[in-house]
Amino acid sequence: MLEELKLLLGISDTSLDDKLNLIIKLTTSRLKVLLGGAEEIPEGLQYIVTEVSVVRFNRIGSEGVSAHSVEGESLSFTDDDFAGYREEIQAYLDKVDCTAQKGDFLFL
Repeated sequence: MLEELKLLLGISDTSLDDKLNLIIKLTTSRLKVLLGGAEEIPEGLQYIVTEVSVVRFNRIGSEGVSAHSVEGESLSFTDDDFAGYREEIQAYLDKVDCTAQKGDFLFL
């Protein structure tokens, strides 16, 4: 995951590896919470960690800022880095919940 993140950010050396690994770790932890306390992130949702990590890296130094404008260029930030992935997360949770409800047990 670190190599994918570095590729997306255009980083070719190892000078930021510690910072990037921390971002990946924190993003992974947060996604696990959003997935209902999952032990592991499913393979199909791993991309969320990479994409949110890019957003978090690019926001370093701008934490808490909701909008910024300089010489006609405007940037706005969302408070929730996972907002764009809520549908995918909910679809996964619905699928897991549906799978967990299948099958009945009868104890005699």
